[in-house]
Amino acid sequence: MSQTLSAPVLAAIPLAPLFGALVAGIMGTKFGGNTIGRRASHTIAIVGVFVSFILSAITLNSVVSDGARFNDSLYTWMVVDGLKMEIGFMVDGLTAMMMCVVTFVSLMVHIYTIGYMQEDEGYNRFFSFISLFTFSMLMLVMSNNLLQLFFAWEAVGLVSYLLIGFWYNKPTAIFANMKAFLVNRVGDFGFILGIGLIAAYAGTLDYVEVFAKAPELVALTLPGTDWMLVSVICICLFIGAMGKSAQFPLHVWLPDSMEGPTPISALIHAATMVTAGIFMVARMSPLFELSEAALNFVMIIGAITALFMGFLGIIQNDIKRVVAYSTLSQLGYMTVALGASAYSVAVFHLMTHAFFKALLFLAAGSVIMGLHHNQDIRWMGGVRKYMPITWITFLIGSLALIGTPFFSGFYSKDEIIMAVHASNLPAAGFAYFAVLAGVYVTAFYSFRLYFLVFHGKERFDQNPDAHGHGHEDDHGHAAGDHDHGNQGQGYETKESPWVVTIPLILLALPSMVIGYMTIGPMLFGDFFKDAIFVNAEIHKAMEVLSEKFHGAAALARHGFSAPPFWLALAGVLSSYYMYMVNPALPAAIKRSAKPLYSLLENKYYLDWFNENVLARGARGLGVALWKVGDQTLIDGAVVNGSWRVVGLISGVVRKLQTGYLYDYALTMVLGIFVLLTYFVWLK
Repeated sequence: MSQTLSAPVLAAIPLAPLFGALVAGIMGTKFGGNTIGRRASHTIAIVGVFVSFILSAITLNSVVSDGARFNDSLYTWMVVDGLKMEIGFMVDGLTAMMMCVVTFVSLMVHIYTIGYMQEDEGYNRFFSFISLFTFSMLMLVMSNNLLQLFFAWEAVGLVSYLLIGFWYNKPTAIFANMKAFLVNRVGDFGFILGIGLIAAYAGTLDYVEVFAKAPELVALTLPGTDWMLVSVICICLFIGAMGKSAQFPLHVWLPDSMEGPTPISALIHAATMVTAGIFMVARMSPLFELSEAALNFVMIIGAITALFMGFLGIIQNDIKRVVAYSTLSQLGYMTVALGASAYSVAVFHLMTHAFFKALLFLAAGSVIMGLHHNQDIRWMGGVRKYMPITWITFLIGSLALIGTPFFSGFYSKDEIIMAVHASNLPAAGFAYFAVLAGVYVTAFYSFRLYFLVFHGKERFDQNPDAHGHGHEDDHGHAAGDHDHGNQGQGYETKESPWVVTIPLILLALPSMVIGYMTIGPMLFGDFFKDAIFVNAEIHKAMEVLSEKFHGAAALARHGFSAPPFWLALAGVLSSYYMYMVNPALPAAIKRSAKPLYSLLENKYYLDWFNENVLARGARGLGVALWKVGDQTLIDGAVVNGSWRVVGLISGVVRKLQTGYLYDYALTMVLGIFVLLTYFVWLK
């Protein structure tokens, strides 16, 4: 018998970080008179997230061990023509897992921030923002209705805007947060259309009630077309996921969002916000299972993102942007799994990816701190001997990312590739090629980054910005504020403080073992029972995976002989040869393949297209509407034209009003003559 979870305890999970955000954001800033200091601000924020994590872990244990569930509304906002707008929670295996991932990664980021942001003037404001983000994300994953999902979805986007532009004096940061905000609004337009169609045709926003009416929606078509209504709904919902989870072509905001502080990169763009779209599609699986058109669309978009965003990671020189493009690629893998109806595999990769990608971002931030905010990997090298903890944890994250057997990333990534291969959808052929080729690409750019940063000769003294050329570092300070160099060049590179290295170690542990420990119950057990629905008669990917699964250890041993392992090994060896053995080769390839390199360097010219075609087109349309619609039609024809017509008519009528009696008598006689003539003519 399933137990029911406590509503007050569940409410405390999102409210604890909200309390920390309010205290740090009000009492710890100028807004509240700076009544508490830095120590109090970060302590309250960290305690709030820690309480949330502990309660989430207890909830997960109850869900797994006791079969506990919760689905109820806590507050009714309004009822409009029978449509209930409520705040409520739905907690099952999917939600409980997401709650633990969000709170654990957020807790690690909070602790890490003490060391990374210690010199920043906006220290308390930063803690307020990241706690507020945690609250928003928890409300998103815990929602039991589409209205709350949408409001939390928008709250996550709003806080992301604040965090990306945290250093509001940096023009690049302001451009990046505005870009993220606008691109996400494009996706959110599709998202709200999908929610609107559900409300219109299902008459409810509650998840369970919507899913119960799904068979009725299948029989309907969009008015005026022969399109299946459920296909239109699912595609609209997925467009929202394309924006939030940075899928092609709405991915352009995520690399630029690296302008924010490094902890933000780990929290928002690796572990939580960008996975909101993946979570939403998995939650809506009862609807997506009814539309093969939508699933094919999802799979194609994911395949394009997985492969082509990986190519862009090869040429990046900013340490954070390399990791950012790997995030884009891995999100593509998750999306491909969704299209293959392997929702549990997608969510499983979401979980494993959250740990090792947060680890990679935070380790990259540790390197940036150690090199006095130099982010260009061309001017690094040999960092391994100065920062051993950062080195080994970064290596663990990289091995997990490329899918090394026994590491967490292997289990989820390998299952995605197998699921796509087992899919019977028309798009599966291209998707299988994309995810398989993406294995080599991922291994190549991941270990290109690893070798250039941690191995080889030191290149600190070759940095052209090392001596104050106006370059701005990660904190918006001029590079001249730091005397770049090493061992006699002005500073000594050393390991980061414990508040930075402890989160790295704690994230490295699940990056190694969480996949091995959880693959059985999450993919082939009852962990996602009642949370994810798959029509096994039509979509047989999960059935095929289940038949081939003989334990986590056996799967890893088999992985050493599978094509993905050899492709990953080839990628690692290629990067080692090109950047450690024969470093002149990349430059030669660049010269011989200059058009291709230019295409990648310009990110497939999507930014150019957005700025010069879409943006200019929108500006042109806006000017046309202003000139023609506003000035000519509204001001000219309607407003000014109306008074001119009135004036013209009044000018004519005024001449008829002479004030003389004989004029009026003559007018009356003429009128009678006209009327008599008319009636005689009628006879």
